[in-house]
Amino acid sequence: MTQPSSQLNSQLSATPSTVLPQRGFRRAVVTGGAGFLGSHLCEELLARGTQVVCLDSFLTGGPGNVAHLAERYPSSQFRVVRCDITDFVHVPGDVDLVLHFASPASPIDYLQLPIETLKVGAIGTLHALGLAKEKGARFLLASTSEVYGDPQVHPQPEDYWGHVNPVGPRGVYDEAKRYGEAMTTAYRTTHDVDTAIVRIFNTYGPRMRPHDGRAIPTFIRQALAGEPITVAGDGLQTRSVCYVDDLVRGILALAGSGHPGPVNVGNPHEMTVKQIAEDVVAATGSRSRVEFVERPVDDPQVRRPDTTLARTVLGWEPRVPWQQGLASTVDFFAGLRQAA
Repeated sequence: MTQPSSQLNSQLSATPSTVLPQRGFRRAVVTGGAGFLGSHLCEELLARGTQVVCLDSFLTGGPGNVAHLAERYPSSQFRVVRCDITDFVHVPGDVDLVLHFASPASPIDYLQLPIETLKVGAIGTLHALGLAKEKGARFLLASTSEVYGDPQVHPQPEDYWGHVNPVGPRGVYDEAKRYGEAMTTAYRTTHDVDTAIVRIFNTYGPRMRPHDGRAIPTFIRQALAGEPITVAGDGLQTRSVCYVDDLVRGILALAGSGHPGPVNVGNPHEMTVKQIAEDVVAATGSRSRVEFVERPVDDPQVRRPDTTLARTVLGWEPRVPWQQGLASTVDFFAGLRQAA
């Protein structure tokens, strides 16, 4: 059950009931900028006229995700720097926005890279916050719906504290993000850094990796190859999936609002994993059949955001229908197969 409303964080209870005014940014640093979400953020910031410095170790991100941006924009507007945010990072010049999106974020990543996941959530977040403090910049932490764990409250509001197994197979990612939220809050209260926390729910779209272990890219890859679609458990567990363009809009709305968060950003339309698999088969025109396999430990049974706060203070709601976003994502993966 959820905590009583009287125990709401004061930042949430003081939230105004009208959409907050937006500010723009001159120069942004995006950690993890060559990843799935980071590359889309870089692209949208550049489209809005913001100079962007993309920092990435290429551990899970790839230079191919931002190569088109490097070709399109001069180095004065867009620069890619290969570095590890867990090392000291210096960015010369003025910066007024730091978006911290560096982290392994897929199940296959944090199972294979548990120490790296914890380090970037702890040391990496500390360094990114230090950069924002040095520059006097707005800081936004990419947190996750995983902080809610396998939730006992549905849908999940921001004041729900979660139901997380800290020593389970997903624990390194969950706890890294929970620690990052605590560190971000400490920098706000102790050093007066202008911070925000976004809790990102399941997201899909172009530039996802085919073998990253998440359901949608796995299903699409299998369907295009004519392989069985492997659904964990009985497939009745639910997810709420948001197209990446909608997510980026919500993230930048939070960045520009001045609100500290945490704010859920995700699509409240809930589907079973089995339905997602069947829709992928239909969208690809595949003859693949759905097969049920053993369900992973600590796999959440339900997942749906309460997006009341995002609607209220950001004026944000998802716009891209599931079938439209799925078609765009299938086209991307089909292109990868043709290029291989």
